[in-house]
Amino acid sequence: MCGIVGYIGFREAYPIIIKGLQRLEYRGYDSAGIALYDDGQIKISKTKGKVSDLKERATKENTKNGSLGIGHTRWATHGVPNDINSHPHVSNSGDLVIIHNGIIENYATIKEELINRGYTFQSDTDTEVLINLIEDVKKQEGVKLGKAVQIALTQVVGAYAIAVIDRSKPDEIVAARLGSPLAIGVGEEEFFVASDASPFIEYTNNAIYLEDGEMGIIRLGKKVKIRKINDDSLVDPYVQELQLSLEQIGKGGYDHFMLKEIYEQPKAIIDTYRGRLLADQGIIKMSGIEDNIEKFLNANRIIVIACGTSWHAGLVSEYIFEEFSRIPVEVEYASEFRYRNPVIYENDVVIAISQSGETADTLAAIKLAKEKGAFVFGVCNVVGSSIARETHAGAYTHAGPEIGVASTKAFTTQITILTLIALRLAKAKGTMSHSDYHYHLQELELIPGKIEQSLDFNKHIKDISVRYQNASNFLYLGRGFNFPVALEGALKLKEISYIHAEGYPAAEMKHGPIALIDEQMPVVVIATKKGHYDKVVSNIQEIKSRKGKIIGIVTEGDEIVKGIADYVIEVPETLESLTPLLTTIPLQLLSYHIAVMRGCNVDQPRNLAKSVTVE
Repeated sequence: MCGIVGYIGFREAYPIIIKGLQRLEYRGYDSAGIALYDDGQIKISKTKGKVSDLKERATKENTKNGSLGIGHTRWATHGVPNDINSHPHVSNSGDLVIIHNGIIENYATIKEELINRGYTFQSDTDTEVLINLIEDVKKQEGVKLGKAVQIALTQVVGAYAIAVIDRSKPDEIVAARLGSPLAIGVGEEEFFVASDASPFIEYTNNAIYLEDGEMGIIRLGKKVKIRKINDDSLVDPYVQELQLSLEQIGKGGYDHFMLKEIYEQPKAIIDTYRGRLLADQGIIKMSGIEDNIEKFLNANRIIVIACGTSWHAGLVSEYIFEEFSRIPVEVEYASEFRYRNPVIYENDVVIAISQSGETADTLAAIKLAKEKGAFVFGVCNVVGSSIARETHAGAYTHAGPEIGVASTKAFTTQITILTLIALRLAKAKGTMSHSDYHYHLQELELIPGKIEQSLDFNKHIKDISVRYQNASNFLYLGRGFNFPVALEGALKLKEISYIHAEGYPAAEMKHGPIALIDEQMPVVVIATKKGHYDKVVSNIQEIKSRKGKIIGIVTEGDEIVKGIADYVIEVPETLESLTPLLTTIPLQLLSYHIAVMRGCNVDQPRNLAKSVTVE
């Protein structure tokens, strides 16, 4: 949530910052703003609304010149979305300007102290309090901007990624982070600051990722100076070469990023198991597992912590780990886990799952688990992210950038990684026969091709969507491995179409949800021939007897459900444990087409952010 972009160098800053903010729109926001240093003055334009609204405002206010600038997209926390609360924020003197992602929890106390010293405030934000605190420190201590920022940050409680500029320092940006991601792009005689690398990838592929509790002083003509905020010690900056490309963050001819990313899933899964899955040799090679296999083999249990779609992937993994490797698994919402004083033992293995690797609640849960002595293994998509650095070991999904707010390829690549781990442990423990093990490896290797077949039903799914685009409610049912897929399908529909939807285990329908069923209620039932097929068919018959409308997700060639359901969508046959990788595809497409037909902003649904980096 929120996006930060900054530039200092020899180019005009305005087009770089505007384009960068547009690339960060996927993070979710409700207002936008920009500040540019121009001929001894800092000119600011900001507005509630989209980056396109900011461009109009900046043109009217002639805020487009200068080679030093910072820009921001805000997702409201303190203070409603409006022009005044939008970033950037300015200190009382007008000399200092800040953009901020995060929350300052003790801002009210600081604000009261500053008011007593004569400071006034225009907005309701915690950010305006922070920039005036920095100004007060700078004035009281008689220090330079960098030192003032450092001292001020030792007095605040909360999370932040900030960029600060000073009217008297046209060659400097000060950046810092704690709990929210921030990258510094390093070019030839120019520097960039951003929430992720996408705003500056066309100018440089070299970046420094600030660690928690670090600040960077960026000056033209000098190397970036990195310091620890709390002890003032210097840090040798690690300049990382990025593997991102402009092509990856474009729509590639698709109408929306979400549709592009749905269609990228076969390739994303191949990229995820490439070099790890050697099916013809019966080998799974994952260094994060091999180097720590005793931790897993001797584990009392596995605790999976995650949020949202990643939590659903964790639920699928519960079935997979317990079925394959016979290790007990508990799946926890990170937001609940961190606050309820959980019982954690030193021989527990905690698996933390996050697409972005920056999810605030998951990061806090990781730190808690480490304090209790557990071994923590991370599964995330973004190289160099906070979770990748905080965990003891881990595995990247290699899904590539996921720009659409509603996760699609993150879900299937996370399941792929977790399946590989479970199979590797099953082999090491001897809990799966040699023939079953090889068969699972061969079938997993075939999954990308089977997803391609599932995508061929896109037009059919679009036709079904026409019939249900105006529905008020949906029910999703699944059993066994596909119960989490029902939850994920319901979440996708809620996220992007704003239709109320619920996911349930099919057998639980009789314990309440059946009361909702009438001729107006579409019910999506995952009814593949593997697993509890006969039981699910009975559930479908119960729904039909109450005039419910059935959309069945069935195995290719199914005739029984086809004879009962109003519509069926076929997926290729595979092993029961791998069906979630196929059954989720039509549910993603169904939610996508319904949302488009309802005129919803598919890639940037209201009130949502791609990466929830504050509590």
